[in-house]
Amino acid sequence: MTRLIATFFYIGYLRPFSGTWGSAAAVIAAFGLNFLGGWLLIALLIPVAILAGWWATAVETRDKPDHDPSEIVIDEVAGQWIALLPVLIGAAHAGHAGWEALALWPGWVTAFVAFRFFDILKPGPIGWADRQHGPMGVMLDDILAGIAAALTVGLAAYLSHGILGA
Repeated sequence: MTRLIATFFYIGYLRPFSGTWGSAAAVIAAFGLNFLGGWLLIALLIPVAILAGWWATAVETRDKPDHDPSEIVIDEVAGQWIALLPVLIGAAHAGHAGWEALALWPGWVTAFVAFRFFDILKPGPIGWADRQHGPMGVMLDDILAGIAAALTVGLAAYLSHGILGA
């Protein structure tokens, strides 16, 4: 069970760039979950993913030299879902449910690219969190990368819709 959670249904074993595969799977899962319960369902599942990921990572890395093996991607899932929240909330406020949420495709792309940017480069506190060994460090850098990406999505939406009027 812990391997299933930690690898997000074995997506983490896809190579190369398992973190990117995990993020892509998170976007697809978020799109499907948006059909079932909208942004609120995803918002409620983020803490579940974080706690389950922390537990599964602790079990999967116990007594192993690598505290953050590449196949563990549940941290990318949680972070990517955080990054997508502004897009999903915006879609709901604009009345875009189901397939219509794809009308905000620039936001989906921005959330994905921004999350991967922050997760790979790990600037500032994201890098600090990544250097914290143990399961919480594994999860925390992606939580912070997700928050940074969500702020980027919000700024991009403000620039696009507020300033440029697009």
